[in-house]
Amino acid sequence: MILSISGVVLLGIIVFLFFRKDGLKASHCTVSVMFGFFLSSTAIAPSIKAGSESLASLLGGIKF
Repeated sequence: MILSISGVVLLGIIVFLFFRKDGLKASHCTVSVMFGFFLSSTAIAPSIKAGSESLASLLGGIKF
């Protein structure tokens, strides 16, 4: 668990720097995928899933 959280923090910082400095390139996409993979194995994953489902439900309920 500690290794997983350390990886998430490190990869999160790297992804943030890629977005801020260079834009997202193919190699940066690989790091982003790794970040998502490690993030999904942490304790915060259920909260992220619930939040994204709630957002999708909210956006799905909007009538134009």
